[in-house]
Amino acid sequence: MTDATVRLGTPLTSTATRAMLLGAGELGKEVAIELTRLGVEVIAVDRYDGAPAMHVAHRSHVVDMLDPVALRAVIVEERPHLVIPEIEAIATEVLLDVEAEGLARVVPTARATRLTMDREGIRRLAAEELGLPTSPYEFVESRADLIAAVERLGLPCVVKPVMSSSGKGQSVIKAPGDVDAAWAYAIEGGRGGGERVIVEGFVQFDYEITLLTVRHSGGTTFLAPVGHVQVDGDYRESWQPQRMTDEALAQAQRIAGSVTESLGGWGVFGVELFVRGDEVLFSEVSPRPHDTGLVTLVSQDLSEFALHARAVLGIPVGEQPLRAPSASCAVLAEGSGVPVFTGVDKALAVAGADLRLFGKPRVDGRRRVAVTVAQGEDAAHARLRARAAAAALKVELVEG
Repeated sequence: MTDATVRLGTPLTSTATRAMLLGAGELGKEVAIELTRLGVEVIAVDRYDGAPAMHVAHRSHVVDMLDPVALRAVIVEERPHLVIPEIEAIATEVLLDVEAEGLARVVPTARATRLTMDREGIRRLAAEELGLPTSPYEFVESRADLIAAVERLGLPCVVKPVMSSSGKGQSVIKAPGDVDAAWAYAIEGGRGGGERVIVEGFVQFDYEITLLTVRHSGGTTFLAPVGHVQVDGDYRESWQPQRMTDEALAQAQRIAGSVTESLGGWGVFGVELFVRGDEVLFSEVSPRPHDTGLVTLVSQDLSEFALHARAVLGIPVGEQPLRAPSASCAVLAEGSGVPVFTGVDKALAVAGADLRLFGKPRVDGRRRVAVTVAQGEDAAHARLRARAAAAALKVELVEG
């Protein structure tokens, strides 16, 4: 894979280049599609049957990826050339062993996956080792420690589990009376059963971005900055490009370049940043395609998923100019049942719009089930179109 000439085999033969996706949701599905376009044999792994990427993979397995014995067993059984984590809920110690033993190459690296799985690892790397600007923060392990940290950091402040995803366990403390609820919610929403949370001083920022950063055999490529809206820590809308000053963009690229170089390996990284004027603060990084990057399905010739597939295979990607200002809008369903969609024709009738129905087998609670994307004359116009398409799409949950 690291030779100057990339060699790819044919799926389902002894020559196959095999890639295992750990996590088979909607983002993994797009990566699987792009890998299969390049003749890669794809194995999709997730904790539940019928996950979206399983619909397009060559084989699939249902595995508790937090169980180190089960995770190692499926890797040993399949012997993939590449292990591509697509979620955070993984027994990362297994990936460290797999990489050290030469069983497979972990994307981007096992260390990167380990560090970014929890907020403490990546925050300490960024702020304490690399010296990057971040919000003030403390890590605490008890309600009493939380109260003391809130007093030092001031109100409002943000409380998050050290390990969680999609905004689970995240809340804002606005008054002293919010502490108990914030502590309980963080512990409930965290993974791994630990009682450790991060408390962040509230940052007044003008906007936040995801700077999609691609490390590949030809160097590092920065995509146009992605602006986004989050609700309860979870993505709702994104657009590209987000307008920034030249100084802020240069700072964002410097920060993203520094943290991704330290993490190493090849692939797409979603670097999240806060921006106020010309000042940029590091927030988080995901060593994989980012949900806010769904906008790239329509904004550029190669989506973040196509870029990830090429990068991990050792293919240089070069610069990636925008086709047009673009936006995406998440479609959610809440309740219990199997998603059934109507209004698809109306959504697709919106000028410049397209959509993806994820194919999730069931909803229990609140989940993203589709996304609309659209081009426009500028980002604001594209957002209006993406929202209009999303509004036209109706989701019913039925027993099936």
